[in-house]
Amino acid sequence: MAGRTILHVDMDAFFVSVELRRRPELRGRPVVVGAAGARGVVAAASYEARRYGVHSAMPSVRAQRLCPQAVFLPGDHALYSAVSAEVLDIFRCVTPLVEGLSLDEAFLDVSGAMRLFGPASTIAATIRSRVRDELELGCSVGIAPSKFLAKLASEAAKPRATPQGITAGAGVVEVEPGGEERFLHPLPIRAMWGVGPKTHERLDRLGVARIGDLLTVGEAALVASLGVAQGRHLHQLARAIDPRPVEVDRAAKSIGHEQTYSTDLDDPAEIRSQITRLADGVAARLRHHGVGARTLTLKVRFAGFVTITRSTTVAEPLNTGPAIARAVMPLAAAIDPSPGVRLLGVSGANLAEPQQQLSFETIGSEQTDLAWTRASEAIDGIRERFGADAIGPAASMQRGRVATVRRGQQQWGPEGLRPSEEPA
Repeated sequence: MAGRTILHVDMDAFFVSVELRRRPELRGRPVVVGAAGARGVVAAASYEARRYGVHSAMPSVRAQRLCPQAVFLPGDHALYSAVSAEVLDIFRCVTPLVEGLSLDEAFLDVSGAMRLFGPASTIAATIRSRVRDELELGCSVGIAPSKFLAKLASEAAKPRATPQGITAGAGVVEVEPGGEERFLHPLPIRAMWGVGPKTHERLDRLGVARIGDLLTVGEAALVASLGVAQGRHLHQLARAIDPRPVEVDRAAKSIGHEQTYSTDLDDPAEIRSQITRLADGVAARLRHHGVGARTLTLKVRFAGFVTITRSTTVAEPLNTGPAIARAVMPLAAAIDPSPGVRLLGVSGANLAEPQQQLSFETIGSEQTDLAWTRASEAIDGIRERFGADAIGPAASMQRGRVATVRRGQQQWGPEGLRPSEEPA
C-alpha cells in the first residue's frame, strides 16, 4: 500500500441524473427510475425522493406509498451504458489504471499521475468539473491509500437527504496516510464490505457497533464467531489493511440474463420457450466477449419469492443459443412449476475461449454445434446491421415480432421498459 493513491468516483443518483438531462422540467421533483408496476423495483431515486425514504432495490409499491407524488420513469440501460462509457473516457484522460465496478462507479489509481496533474485533490476536483461541464452530471470522490478506504471516503463525500431537506456533500473527501484509523474507526459497522444482516447480527452480539470495536473484540473472537476467512478479513480491514490493486482488465466471471414476468408461469412449454429466449441472449453476449461457458445455471423464483438455482457443467465452453438451452432444459424439467414461476434466469460461468471439436456422434448431424457456430456468426452479423430484433429464435416471437433479450432490460421488473421496447 505504500505510496499508493486511489480515487473512488461514485456518480450521484446516476440513472436519475441521466434521465433529467432529457427531462429538465422534472428537476427538483421526486423522481424514481424503475418499474412502477406491482412487481417493479426501484433502480434509483433522486435526492428529493430519498427524503421520503425511497431508495434503490425497494419494491415500487412501497416507494409509491412513501412518496405518492413521485414521478416514475422506466429504465434505459442502453443509454446509461453509453453515458457510463463517456464518464470512463474522462477518467482515462487522467490515468490508464481505471477499474469500473458498475455503470456508476470506478476506482482510479492516480499514484503515477500526480506529477503531471498535481495532487490527488486537484485531480478529483478536475474530474468533478469535467463530469459536470461536459456531461451535466454530478459525482463524489473519495481519496485514500486503499480501495476500501477510498470507497468509504466517496460515501462520506456524497449529498445527504433527510426529511428536513437535502444537504450538499463535500464532493471530495481525502483520507491522508497516517489518518486511516482516525477516519475509519468511528464509522458504523454496517459501512464495511461483507457485513450483511447475518454478520451484523453476530457482531452485535459481540458488542461491535463501530468499526473500531473490531479491534477491541480481537481477531480470535471474530474468527470464533464468523469463521477463519471472514473473521481475519474484517480484522484486517479494521486495521486499514487492503492491498488489493486497481484491476484494469477485470475479466467477466459470469454472463447472464433474467426476467421477471407480469403473471406467473406454470406451463412447462412456456417455460421452455422463455429459457430458449434467455439462452439466445446469453449466447450473444458470450460471443461478443469471445468466450464460452462451461457452467450453465438456471435461476427460478417462485410466486412466494422462494428462489432456487440449478447448475450443470459441460466438457467444452458453449456460446450458441441452442447448445446452452440444450444444457439447461434438463434442469428445468426437474423443477415443478406448479407454484407459479415469477422469474427465470440463465447464466454462464467458468468462462473460456470456445473450442470446436467434432466427435463421431456429431459428424453428419444437421444440428452440430459447429453448424450452429457458423449460423450464430451470421445471426450476429444480421443483428449488427439491422438491429437486435431483426432475427431471433422462434420461441422469441410474440405477436408477429421478435421479443429480444437486452442487457439490463428486465432488472427492475416487468414494466421497467420503454414503450418502444416492451414485448407485446
